[in-house]
Amino acid sequence: MRDIVDDLLRVWHSGRIGAMATLVRTFGPTPMPIGSAMLVDPDGRVFGSVSDGCYESAIYDAAIHSARSGRKELQRFDPSTGMDSADCGTIDVFVEPFSRNDFPEFQAVAQDLAGFKPVTVFTVVWHSDPTVIGQHLVTDRRHNTELVALPESDVFCCSYAAAPRLIVFGANAFAAALCVQGKLLGYRVTVCDARQRFAAEQSFPGAEVIVDWPHRYLESQAAAGLIDYRTALVTVTQDPKFEIPLLTTALRLPEFGYLGALGAGPAHSQRLEALYAGGFDTGSLTRLYTPAGLDLGASTPMETAVAIAAELLAVRARTPSHHTGPFPALTTP
Repeated sequence: MRDIVDDLLRVWHSGRIGAMATLVRTFGPTPMPIGSAMLVDPDGRVFGSVSDGCYESAIYDAAIHSARSGRKELQRFDPSTGMDSADCGTIDVFVEPFSRNDFPEFQAVAQDLAGFKPVTVFTVVWHSDPTVIGQHLVTDRRHNTELVALPESDVFCCSYAAAPRLIVFGANAFAAALCVQGKLLGYRVTVCDARQRFAAEQSFPGAEVIVDWPHRYLESQAAAGLIDYRTALVTVTQDPKFEIPLLTTALRLPEFGYLGALGAGPAHSQRLEALYAGGFDTGSLTRLYTPAGLDLGASTPMETAVAIAAELLAVRARTPSHHTGPFPALTTP
């Protein structure tokens, strides 16, 4: 739901009726995670997806029928429903009309997601009393995302954690490109730079822009408990007076998800020499990905941002990257 929340909110405010389909259960591996949602708006346009293509047309038809009839129903889709491919898995999808009247609690959900707060939505997807089906309960407490069988009912619980953070230090074209990639990956993006004339909000749409010295901002965020194992930190400025204090502060933090520094060649060598001189050893520098990004042959800011995003995903999944920490050729002085 998170990726289509703006589209859902637009329909909710319009006063018209669309339909929402939510993936609540799968049998075997499927490409879409449980909790994925699809909106069919009042004009028949589709936003989001709950299937990789196997059942899109059938789910679309079910959603249209739900919007027109008002019926809320848990439906099963499997190869026996006449799909083009017999390789499709079996999935359970809950279809329901979507409007201000059908889901009055949705505005609270949207506000929590926009405010980077955790929120959980309980939906009755089956009940012995048909009038109960489709009822929603919204809470700020975290639960597992799963379908729960209760006496005479099935309740789907879908939790949305607060979005992970991507903090980009340095306001330039590389930071702007990283903002795009970060938002695509579901990060809450912040750009921090001490130079007010470069830190213009209009240059980084959708990102929070902070004018402060990078190391000082990171210290304040860490002190407030806002840096955790899901936080990605990337410096795209190669100016030592900004970068070295920042990396020194970051490497002393007990945890973060990813720490990357842009720049190869002399900038990379000088960076490592300064960190070694500051008391860090080779072991501690394995926490730093430098130069940041998988070796994809990137040259432009957007290509570099894609390479860094790929490395972020690899680190998040704990898969091997092209390197960890400093180049093997460099040793502690």
